[in-house]
Amino acid sequence: MAVKNEYRDWLKQDLGDLIDALELPDLNKRFLRSRWLDQVLWMEGRADHARNRYYLLRLTTIILGLIIPVLVGLNIEGQPALLLRYAIVVMGLLVAVSGALEEFFRYGERWRHYRHTVEWLKIEGWRFFQLSDPYGEFKNHASAYVKFADRVEEIIRRDVSVYISEIVRAKEGMEAKKDSQQGQATI
Repeated sequence: MAVKNEYRDWLKQDLGDLIDALELPDLNKRFLRSRWLDQVLWMEGRADHARNRYYLLRLTTIILGLIIPVLVGLNIEGQPALLLRYAIVVMGLLVAVSGALEEFFRYGERWRHYRHTVEWLKIEGWRFFQLSDPYGEFKNHASAYVKFADRVEEIIRRDVSVYISEIVRAKEGMEAKKDSQQGQATI
């Protein structure tokens, strides 16, 4: 975890230095920090958080899911057999809980979503810094700034739209489906 914070600290410093070096009005530099750089750093953090949760839950499910059948197959008798049965029950519960949490919170999808968006924001930033396509037509950063700001806002707008339509709605759809199944089970 500390390594990722070090990376984000380095990224903030490095990109901040690049922003400072641009020949832009101070207000534009402030906007770059407050909107573009803030979003890059925030999404880096969210992507890391979602990835870590996803890996933890998936690995728990996979590893314990593999261990349980081996333990069930052991032919142990006496007091150790009782402890083994309890251990198997606890591991089975952990498999079910970790699988359910990952399904409910959709950490894998969140991770991929944030990683995709933050990489697009970084790409857009590098293109702006270097005045490469689509900013190649501009002679300086000040004249390219409005186009950059518009493109960043479009990336963020798409991010919000996709997050709500694919991640939140899919989660709500799963909850409605589970409620429906539970209702049918009680009939």
